[in-house]
Amino acid sequence: MGTNFYRIPKSKQVMERHQKLHDRITHLDWFDVGQLKSDFRTIENPEDEWSPLNPWDEFMTDMQIHLGKRSMGWKFCWNFNNNKYYSNKEELLKFIRSGRVVDEYGNLQDNEEFIKMSLEWGAEDGLIVDEKYMKNNESYHFLNQEKYYDKIIDGLRVSSSTDFS
Repeated sequence: MGTNFYRIPKSKQVMERHQKLHDRITHLDWFDVGQLKSDFRTIENPEDEWSPLNPWDEFMTDMQIHLGKRSMGWKFCWNFNNNKYYSNKEELLKFIRSGRVVDEYGNLQDNEEFIKMSLEWGAEDGLIVDEKYMKNNESYHFLNQEKYYDKIIDGLRVSSSTDFS
């Protein structure tokens, strides 16, 4: 068991997104059968040109970014999300501070307290998945059945996977 943490936008950013969502919905052509058939997917998706977004998809994009997980006995495990938002410790901390942090239960965390906790969690004797760990725990495997090791980036334990389910 552990606890996952997420970065969400600041209130002002959410309100700006809300206004954009309201504007988009207000200007939809509710009688256009083509738009109705496509679930009003009329907004260009910068990440996938073949899959346009509807206003709600656009509103929710990057609303909740998984930061990492703490688990007893382990060093805090960061999710670098394939370097989409940050690729090193300095960028990560800047990203965290640019928003708000919540845990998987919806509890708002103080950003600086979260940073302190995550950097200290298991720092001295916390486990990491490396060759030694894999050798001593041969039954430890993941769904993809591939060799899995943590990366160490700027002293942080970073998951090789983005799937923390």
